[in-house]
Amino acid sequence: MAKIGPSLMCADMGNLEDSVKRLDKGKVDFYHFDVMDGTFVPNFTMGPDMIKTLRSHSTTLFDVHLMIKEPERYIELFADAGADMISVHAEATIHLQRTLQSIRNRGLKAGVALNPSTPLSVLDYVWDTVDYVVLMTVNPGFAGQKFIPLTFEKIAQLKETIVQKELDIEIQVDGNISYDTIPKVLEKGADMLVCGTSSLFKKDKSLEKALEELHSFLDSLTGKNKVNS
Repeated sequence: MAKIGPSLMCADMGNLEDSVKRLDKGKVDFYHFDVMDGTFVPNFTMGPDMIKTLRSHSTTLFDVHLMIKEPERYIELFADAGADMISVHAEATIHLQRTLQSIRNRGLKAGVALNPSTPLSVLDYVWDTVDYVVLMTVNPGFAGQKFIPLTFEKIAQLKETIVQKELDIEIQVDGNISYDTIPKVLEKGADMLVCGTSSLFKKDKSLEKALEELHSFLDSLTGKNKVNS
């Protein structure tokens, strides 16, 4: 079963605590926090204080996606705030291996995030320091963008490499993960779904109803046909 990770940048910012509590009841696998600095990407979002505040309200894994320049400067800050997993962009740091190792040194899972046009070859010499790879399926910075079709093949190529090398690395996909794209990203080898406005945070549905429908949809894809009551 694919793992569901609500993208909290898409939640109601005025009621994040309530949203997290409700999503916890509906069973999610991790929470995805997009941290943007206005430089690496043209937007600003969440910070360590927000993560620290929410940490006391959930035991679910906190996945912090650092879309910031020189992320190595802030690993300690976000680790102390309550992160369980931290991903950094290969494009944003000169010393990628060192940065990943510093995340692992804190006992956290280390992830590498790649923009759509970044080749998989940047991973060639950090395989032994990576726990998961975040493949951006839109250009990072804003919610509601269109899925980039060529990233389907990128997912497949990454999965093939992981299998060939017999690595214990998960593939996370982030960007317009919708009912239209979910079947194919799973077919290509994705393990972790970052779910935002395309599949979970809907204006016309409650969180509970949207999450129930998403679980049922994923169950139908895996042949379990479980229906949440």
